[in-house]
Amino acid sequence: MDLEKDYSSQVLSLPPDYEGEVQAVLVASNYNTGNRKSILFVHGYVDYFFQAHLGEQFHRADFDFYALDLRKYGRALLKHQHPNYCKSIDEYFEEISMALRQIKSSSNSVFLMGHSTGGLTASCYMNYGKEKNLVSGLILNAPFLDFNKTKIDKSISIFFAKLIASVSDYAKIDGVLSPAYAQSIHKDYYGEWDFNLAWKPIKGFSTYFKWVVAIARAQKRLEKSDIQVPVLVMHSSRSIKISKFTKEAMYHDIVLNIEDIQRVGEKLGNKVTLIQIDDAVHDIFLSPKAVREEAFKKMFSWLDTSKF
Repeated sequence: MDLEKDYSSQVLSLPPDYEGEVQAVLVASNYNTGNRKSILFVHGYVDYFFQAHLGEQFHRADFDFYALDLRKYGRALLKHQHPNYCKSIDEYFEEISMALRQIKSSSNSVFLMGHSTGGLTASCYMNYGKEKNLVSGLILNAPFLDFNKTKIDKSISIFFAKLIASVSDYAKIDGVLSPAYAQSIHKDYYGEWDFNLAWKPIKGFSTYFKWVVAIARAQKRLEKSDIQVPVLVMHSSRSIKISKFTKEAMYHDIVLNIEDIQRVGEKLGNKVTLIQIDDAVHDIFLSPKAVREEAFKKMFSWLDTSKF
């Protein structure tokens, strides 16, 4: 499927926030038929929906496909806004609820799917979101359930983030994200995918300390997670931390630690399935073809055999 020709975008107007006008964008496949199961996909940090092949795969399995560009991300980013900024993960619940209501009105059932920070957001939503009862199942693609740091480094980082954020809402730091992951997937470097570098820059955006605090609080809340629907947690078979691109980036999760995903993921609810995908990159469905095909196979097997 082609991102420009085969998808349509709908602006979701939201009440103004502390920065002014706010919107999200709901992207829908032009091949949706209604009256069948649907997927709502939520992207990660420094990200937006560009994975057009997801819709193609879900259509083959008889699903309608939707994706949401959250406020201050991708298609939804407005000129006066700070990119990817939030003070609380709960800010995104509004557009997720709006999208779920709209999708459910023409669908038999809805499944929520989140990647990385989108996986964290989706997990929080399925605990506290207004329309969580509209969702039949949750699919998490390498969810950001903990910082990829030692306990000591994490404690120190969050302490200083809280301190700095308490003084300035927009205090920020550059260079937190290694460019290696984006380089490993973009076609102009070492990957096969094309995406808008204004919305998903190779070096990322500035990281706001307020955002770091919001993420830490969201992760803390998941210690009491009690998601009622079946949950699929997918992760790579290996992870590694690198600051510059090496060939290991092509078959490791170089963003998150898979042990963190396993440790927190298995406690998200009482109907959790953990699935390891050998040699996958951070966004499992952007892995080399053979790897992502195996991931699709395992995901659809779970969808076919789980009791929703």
